[in-house]
This record gives sequence, structure tokens and C-alpha cells, in this order.
Amino acid sequence: MWLIFVMQNYNLWVKYALDLFFYSLHVIPTCRYFFNKSKKLSAHPWHWYFTQGLPVVLGPHLPLFLHGCSLATKKHRILLITVLWITAIYSLLAHKEFRFVYPVLPLCMIFSGECTNIKPCKHGGNLLLLLFSLIPALYTGLIHQRGPLDVMHDLQQLCDTSSSKRLVALMFCSHLHCPLNLRFLECPPDLTGNEEYVDEADVFFSNPLHWLRTSFPSQSTLPSHILLFDCLEKEISSFLEENRFAKKAEIFHTHFPEGRVGRNILIYTRGSELKTKVEF
Repeated sequence: MWLIFVMQNYNLWVKYALDLFFYSLHVIPTCRYFFNKSKKLSAHPWHWYFTQGLPVVLGPHLPLFLHGCSLATKKHRILLITVLWITAIYSLLAHKEFRFVYPVLPLCMIFSGECTNIKPCKHGGNLLLLLFSLIPALYTGLIHQRGPLDVMHDLQQLCDTSSSKRLVALMFCSHLHCPLNLRFLECPPDLTGNEEYVDEADVFFSNPLHWLRTSFPSQSTLPSHILLFDCLEKEISSFLEENRFAKKAEIFHTHFPEGRVGRNILIYTRGSELKTKVEF
């Protein structure tokens, strides 16, 4: 039995051996990261996977899954226990994401299938399931939060003008493959054990004006372009006005702004290279 346990977890033992050999540390990196360091990324309540994570991932399959669980036979109960067990284990982590529960989706679909096999659900239910799956898929895939992709189409124009252009993104950044001077807010997790660690993004949003004025104290240090969400525009308007930045592009991002994420992405520039407005 011990041999089986060792063989099934050989990758953990290899990581443990390497850390012990090179750093003289008795630690399993995967466990240390998830249970100690993951909370540095973001923290969610323990019930998040049960009340938000799994229901959102299941989407329109949720009522079918719940009804299918009540119809499950004894041989399928072990699969239901597996779903609950995996979800419960991931609930122990402070940092939670929807993608973490993707591995249980195939098991959940078994119970959804049990429900759709019932005659009353077989035809109309399948049609409704297709409809309620297709519409959200098209919306989230083609429209929702598409701003970072659309804005990069505009910013790529800077690659063909001058290498002296400097861009500051006061938000997350997407792909931009050209030799452009780019700075964006970073939020890496702290791996040093510093309990007072605060990432650059949190420092910025705690006092945006102070961060901008200390990061760019003179005209020579100012960027040529600033990228930001519209929810931040009013808060830093004095910095933009006193340094003669003008809004040259407004690009749609989402119909559901929340927190630091606004409805539109704005491009401010000290020149006149861009003038675009994309709406939905």
C-alpha cells in the first residue's frame, strides 16, 4: 500500500528531493504555495465554490444537475461524492478561481444527462438547454470584456511610428508584440513571507494621484500615452489636465463594470496619433 502511495505521488517526492538537495528545505512547493501563498493573490469565502463557482461554471446545466443528483442510482453516487470531495478540498484554499473546478464538469454532465433522459425533458428540455447555452456563449465570447483585444489593435499603430513612444497602462495588459516602451501595474504574489507586502496595483489604487506624481515627477519622465478604465478618469483628471493629456480613444469593454474595471477603456495621449471610439 505504501508503494502505491509513493508511486501515485512521485512528482511531489521529486520536487521535495530537489528542494532538499539545492536549498536544504523540507518543503513540498505545491502544498506550500496553495495553502500559504495563494491567499496573497486574492481571498474568497470558504463557500464560494458551492454558492458561486460551481453554479456559474455549470450555467444552464445547474437545474438539470441538481435534479439528476436526486435521480442518481447507487453506482453513480460515488461520482457525486467525488464532485463534492474535490470541490470541498479546493474550498480550503484562500484563492479561488472558476477554472479550478473545471475537472469536475465531466462528472457533473453525467447527472445532467440522467435528467435529460426523462421523456418530459427529452425534446423541449434539450432545445432550451441549447438555446440558453448558445446565447451566453456568443455574448461572453464575442462581446463581454473584449476591450483588451480591441485596444491593442489601436496601440499597434504606435509600433509603426516611433520608438520614442512610452505607454503606461493603469490596468491589466494584453498582447503587444513590438519594441514599445510599456509599463503596466504589476500584482505578483509575495513569495518572501513578508506579511506587510503590498503589490504595485494595490499601492496605485490606494492613492492614484500620488502614485502618478511620484512616478512621473517631471515633464521629461511623462509617458506619451496612458491607458485606463473610465471609472478611474475622474480621480486622476487633475493629473491629465495639468500635463495636457487629451482623450483620443474610447473602447468598449463590458456592460457590467465592477470595482476597478470600468465600462470602457480610454487612451489618453499628449499627441494626436489616435482618435477612435468603439461601442456596442
